[in-house]
Amino acid sequence: MLVSVIGGYLLGSVPVAVLVARAHGLDPREAGDRNPGFWNVMELLGRRAAVPVFAGDMLKGVLAGLLALAVTGGRLTWPGGVTAAGAVPVYLAVAAAMAGHAWPVFAGFRGGRSVLTFAGGFAVICPPAFLLGVAALVVTTLVTRSFAAGARVGVFGLPVLQLLLAPVGYVAATGALMCLIGLRFGQASRAGRASRPS
Repeated sequence: MLVSVIGGYLLGSVPVAVLVARAHGLDPREAGDRNPGFWNVMELLGRRAAVPVFAGDMLKGVLAGLLALAVTGGRLTWPGGVTAAGAVPVYLAVAAAMAGHAWPVFAGFRGGRSVLTFAGGFAVICPPAFLLGVAALVVTTLVTRSFAAGARVGVFGLPVLQLLLAPVGYVAATGALMCLIGLRFGQASRAGRASRPS
């Protein structure tokens, strides 16, 4: 379990957005909304440049979850996702990856909001619910013509979709992971207000 947590944190700490943006000559922590994540990089550099950030940030969560399964001997079942033996290590590894993304040791502890890292980890936690979430994202995006709206429906609908497939305790644990996202958004909001001139 310790390997899962440490490995998850180190994976999450890889500053994908910073590395990609620096290859284009800027630091996303000093431009745009100063969030080193997919959305800010897309706003600053365009969709094509942001694709590696999207993939990389999701991959951090996926790899953290898979690492936990590998080192603890856990496995996935259909359709519920992780089994009881692997659930705690996987959730802890994904939480650690999200913490690494938010407060990365490799980037001065200045990280992003962890949304995509959460989504990648959830793909390991409950693959069927993740696929349903992707479908909800696509449908909402097509109907509203807004990827932002689709992303919100897809991500925040994941616990509801998981409830159809997995025990309620797992859904509560997913909610706890999402609280990390809320914590990071709140922290970023306070920092933004503090940096404004009075």
